[in-house]
Amino acid sequence: MVTTADTLSRKAQFPGLVTPAGDVWHYLDTAATAQKPQAVIDAMTDAMGRDYATVHRGVYSRSADMTLAYEAARRRAASFIGARSENEIVFVRGATEAINLVAQSWGGLTLKAGDRIMLSQLEHHSNIVPWQMIAQQTGAEIDVCPLTQDHRIDLDALENMLTERHRIVALAHVSNVLGSILGAKRAAKLAHAVGAKLLLDGCQAAPRMRLDMAELDCDFYVLSAHKLYGPTGVGVLWAREELLDAMPPYQGGGAMIDTVTFEKSTYAPPPQRFEAGTPMITEVIALHAAIDYTEAHDMERLFAHESALAATLRDELRAMNSVRLFGPDTSAGIVSFEMDGVHPHDLGTILDEENVAIRAGHHCAQPLMAHLGVPATARASFGLYSDETDIDALLRGIERTRRIFG
Repeated sequence: MVTTADTLSRKAQFPGLVTPAGDVWHYLDTAATAQKPQAVIDAMTDAMGRDYATVHRGVYSRSADMTLAYEAARRRAASFIGARSENEIVFVRGATEAINLVAQSWGGLTLKAGDRIMLSQLEHHSNIVPWQMIAQQTGAEIDVCPLTQDHRIDLDALENMLTERHRIVALAHVSNVLGSILGAKRAAKLAHAVGAKLLLDGCQAAPRMRLDMAELDCDFYVLSAHKLYGPTGVGVLWAREELLDAMPPYQGGGAMIDTVTFEKSTYAPPPQRFEAGTPMITEVIALHAAIDYTEAHDMERLFAHESALAATLRDELRAMNSVRLFGPDTSAGIVSFEMDGVHPHDLGTILDEENVAIRAGHHCAQPLMAHLGVPATARASFGLYSDETDIDALLRGIERTRRIFG
């Protein structure tokens, strides 16, 4: 695990980890959105100020410089996830838009009545609703892979359920509720064995795990910058280059065209084909800084650090008779639980009074909540700035809650 000195140094780099009164804020909601280091804030400030200009259009020097920086961020994103080429990187507004893009563009081109889409019981709404929408449009049908007893995606069940009618398998690489990690390489092998494509929702994996698209062998991968210590409003869709080449545009407008007449338009090659309009210029620049910052801390070490914190918290909570844990014993920095007789919202409110921030609710995973038999859970999620002091503060807040509720 990362040492206390390391995390103290990191905490100092995140202005958001201090309350307005100057107290320590124990932020345990990184799975929802990560705090931003000063390096990312500075990169975005500079991009919005002294460096700002449009990209891909201007002939003046600052525009050319900003275009170079924007495309450098594309190359940086490609190297971060082990893509073969920057042409496989599409900048989108977030993982939600990325999945919608794939569903509407690839799905609209490929799916037809009788085809099947495979999801899992633990998916985020963003990896459910877009597939429901394209299923309604095309006549395709959705299947749901169950979970194992310890709340992992059941790949044995997936193998038995997949048929040659399945065209796409869309799964979370890491669950945003449970922290359970998908056996992604096996999932890819199973999907490809029946001729299906595999999309992985990497929102929770990208900030915590080293990624390599060739090693994962998936076909589509999505992530959001704001969970990766970057800004909101930008994300990445990775897709195999041959798939992007065959996909029609998702939106129309400037920058994604080759020629336009009132009779007909022709489109730019990928990735520009999928980036209509003025892009998220400053956000993309800040994403580059966020990737640099995160990778500088060694992804393998970060994964071990967050996993160890999650294991410590699970051990502490397991010792409390009033607490029920969800998910596997080994998780990627995320712990979900409930307290007997205490609604998660009440727990979250009391913890807030103790300067502890957790997430309480259904976490945009209502089908999973129904499967678990609860309306909501409390969720603590760790980041590279988290340490044992955050766990101690959480446990003190839970004890106070137990006293209040008797």
